[in-house]
Amino acid sequence: MRNKKLLLGAFVVLCCSGFAFSQMPTPPPAKTPGDALNAVLNIAEHEFVSAADAMPEDKYSFAPSAGEFKGVRTFAEQVKHVAAINYIFGASVLQEKPPVDTGEEKGPATVKSKAEIMKFLNDSFAYLHKALASISDKNELDQVTVFGEMKMARLSVGSFSVAHPMDHYGQMVEYLRMNGIVPPASRPQSK
Repeated sequence: MRNKKLLLGAFVVLCCSGFAFSQMPTPPPAKTPGDALNAVLNIAEHEFVSAADAMPEDKYSFAPSAGEFKGVRTFAEQVKHVAAINYIFGASVLQEKPPVDTGEEKGPATVKSKAEIMKFLNDSFAYLHKALASISDKNELDQVTVFGEMKMARLSVGSFSVAHPMDHYGQMVEYLRMNGIVPPASRPQSK
């Protein structure tokens, strides 16, 4: 019975993924590892930014508090965290200092309104796209430093950078639904 449930769950995920991918324009064939990473980042960016924009500004301070949710990030903190990490990963790939204050993974304390947070988020994705575009077959295995001390292959940092927003996207979907908002990716799509 458990295997049947797992199989059904995998089937549902694949079907939903196929629907989501069918809504995205087909990227040109990748010529570099950076192109391949940027194609996946485009998908993550689209889902994440749409969800961030869907939450009304007056709900940006929402965080569930009942049960095991005590002390979790607010919706705004989720968005700012992803933006800050985008900058940190991008800077690691480019081997430079982040071009903005990342607030130690929290984002700058001065960025407070929804408009400011959305700008910080969009700018972070633009910077991360630039960083990923720099990954080539010649430098993809070069060791770079991430989080000040950890050494990883540039490609590994790039790969994790495209997965990280989706971890928080799942949490944001829950926050949206707790506030009666259907996430954009779950809304009926016009053809």
